[in-house]
Amino acid sequence: MVPPVTRINDLKITPAREADIPLILALITELADFEKLRHQVVATEATLRQALFGPRPAAEAVIAWFEGEPAGFALFFHNFSTFIGRHGLYLEDLFVRPAFRGRAIGKSLLVHLARLALERGCGRFEWAVLDWNEPARDFYESLGAEAKSAWVNYQVAGDALERLAGRVF
Repeated sequence: MVPPVTRINDLKITPAREADIPLILALITELADFEKLRHQVVATEATLRQALFGPRPAAEAVIAWFEGEPAGFALFFHNFSTFIGRHGLYLEDLFVRPAFRGRAIGKSLLVHLARLALERGCGRFEWAVLDWNEPARDFYESLGAEAKSAWVNYQVAGDALERLAGRVF
């Protein structure tokens, strides 16, 4: 199901189209620069095209347009909760370009995705934020989000993933 279009005054949130791939990659790069993680960006237009628009899409994206200019984006996918027995919506990335901050664009993107989650019958809407990003954490908590400090996120990637996959039991 394609996410709906949301319009709020000079803001429009639209589902990403295949033609938006270069813009999405640019926004991902800008986000990585902000998070000081540019060295981790290995995504290409080809990998994004496959992930978002290939035969088995792994994720979806929406773009926020303010007065016709690309102001930000959110990239998300469905996960599943065994405890509640329902899908959830997981926000992988949300980014608003600095020139567009302070116009409720981030909040509008979150509201848009929360509505989408309910429309799709999701039991929860979740995301992670870097621990040093106090402004984002304060913002999310002001909207009613709760930090789940009892959980520690783990990741296996790159060489560590290769080694783990090669283990024989």
